[in-house]
Amino acid sequence: MAEPQFTDAIALLKADHRRVEDLFEKFEGAKSAERKQALAHEICVELKIHTLIEEEIFYPAFRGLIEDDTLDEAYVEHDGAKVLINDIEAGSPDDAFYDAKVKVLSEEIKHHVHEEEMPSEGMFAQCRKTDVDLVALRDAMAARKKELLAQAKTDGLPAAKPTAVNLLAA
Repeated sequence: MAEPQFTDAIALLKADHRRVEDLFEKFEGAKSAERKQALAHEICVELKIHTLIEEEIFYPAFRGLIEDDTLDEAYVEHDGAKVLINDIEAGSPDDAFYDAKVKVLSEEIKHHVHEEEMPSEGMFAQCRKTDVDLVALRDAMAARKKELLAQAKTDGLPAAKPTAVNLLAA
């Protein structure tokens, strides 16, 4: 079930981080609107799946075991990204601010990844100090990720739904 190259749940999440960083880099170098649109879509799908597996499986496994503030901030950071993800997916490279939205999303994700991966006090470092079975967690996350990837290819994923931020109608 689990992909053997990922030793545990944290390794799976870090691999996702590297993949999205690479996609953002490719977007920055893209020239054509079609290429930008395809890359932006791929970024958005990857991030929607990543946030779902973190919020459904990873974060709840550590609630009460690591600093609550760390988890709470992660949910809020995800919500900020989700707003941009939905906006980017609803738009096109010809729209005003499209490239800026992708750039800001990239910067938000970079910050979020830093918070998770920071040595000694980052989320992942805190998680490693618990007795949570990171291999079992990896298996559950990999299975859910497989389901979501299949859904993305067939029906598409629904819009990203904020968890912690209340969006008021303008």
